[in-house]
Amino acid sequence: MSPRKPNMESSIYLGSDGWWHGRVTMGVKSDGSPDRRHRRAKTEAEVRRKVRELEKLRDAGRVPKAGRVPTVAQWMDTYLSTIAVHKLKPRSLDDYWSKTRNDIVPGVGRHRLDRLRPEHLDQMYADMLREGHAPSHVLKVHRILSRALKIAHRRELVGRNVATLVDPPTVDEGEINPFTQEEARAFLRAATQRPTALRWAIGVGLGIRQGEALGLRWSYVDLEAGHLKTWWQLQRLTWRHGCEDPHRCGERLHRFEPCPPGCTVHKHYKRGCPAPCPPKCTRHASTCPQRRGGGLVFTRPKTKKSRRIVPIPPPLIPLLLEHRARQEEARAAAGELWEEHDVVFARPDGRPIDPRQDWQEFKDLLKEAGVRDTRPHDSRHTAGTILNELGVDIRTIMEILGHSQLSVTRRYVHATTPLTQEAVRRVGNALWPQTETRTETSPTRAARARRRRRIT
Repeated sequence: MSPRKPNMESSIYLGSDGWWHGRVTMGVKSDGSPDRRHRRAKTEAEVRRKVRELEKLRDAGRVPKAGRVPTVAQWMDTYLSTIAVHKLKPRSLDDYWSKTRNDIVPGVGRHRLDRLRPEHLDQMYADMLREGHAPSHVLKVHRILSRALKIAHRRELVGRNVATLVDPPTVDEGEINPFTQEEARAFLRAATQRPTALRWAIGVGLGIRQGEALGLRWSYVDLEAGHLKTWWQLQRLTWRHGCEDPHRCGERLHRFEPCPPGCTVHKHYKRGCPAPCPPKCTRHASTCPQRRGGGLVFTRPKTKKSRRIVPIPPPLIPLLLEHRARQEEARAAAGELWEEHDVVFARPDGRPIDPRQDWQEFKDLLKEAGVRDTRPHDSRHTAGTILNELGVDIRTIMEILGHSQLSVTRRYVHATTPLTQEAVRRVGNALWPQTETRTETSPTRAARARRRRRIT
């Protein structure tokens, strides 16, 4: 009989170097040659264990790609730079980079992809929660890492996606209290004293997102037909370096030591002193002479459903005509200082309104109107709730708000006190109907007693 081993059978032997060697046929490479993997160990038992691990991956159809496996940090950089950049919206990509740089790389960045274990992710999530991060923040980090590992698994860099074996923290939906109709009217009355009154009218009345309202342009407003198109939005994006050496570009701004106690340099920072720079810091792109891709930018909405045609309430049409006439006067007064961006809500020089300035104006209006503090985004919940109170069906509300799923719209429609009181009244009338009684005319004591018993 031939001493040759059958195909796909592994070989284990003691080499002349004193090490035990194992070779496993995992399949065929892309060029057609056999894919033979090598393992070595000091003892035969150890090399047999390594060979069995490779055979188990091969038999389960989870063969990792040949070559050196990258670390988590290396793969996240590759994933965000060459894969996700073509799929994600600019603002989402900024968020992915931020969470990768601040959470994923410090937590598990040094692990090789094929050696990443579920317990490593469990420990990272526990540390993040201990440091004070919200469960929703940890959940976003988990989803970003899971998506990156899914692509790595699809490209055969790893045998499995270990993030699917980990349970991320449970997130409870935050308490959302939309305006009542009285509060909405008080807010809009306070807004009438400002030049941006119409911006808040369409925000509260139609549930237009902040970016959609600030990015609304006259070319997408049809006053004759009575509708507007939310096909663009205004967002502030993070600047990126355009030079070859980002670390050296921001050298004068690098700060590797934490601020001393009682720091006065950052006393006006709402979030306190910024964290020190990492050793190979590549931030400070806003000062790069060749910076790109940042600042206030017009971008497409995140989903196709967000690009919608929204009818304009008839009372707002003459107000929009007056607003456009005032804007034409402001353009003539500004002269050469006017920067044409065709936006409906502009600064005195024609530039779009900064989202930060818009947010601060919203907070100021809440104080002037005497309305409780809330978020600008809650105006969408207000619009959905008021539409529901007026008897509009849920699918129409979904179209107006621009949601892609009905389940999302249901989270924007809240049962208010008048609706719940009316519902409870109907339940009471159905289960405990009031007893009809006839007027008793007999003056006798017995008749009056029978009447009281009947009513009881």
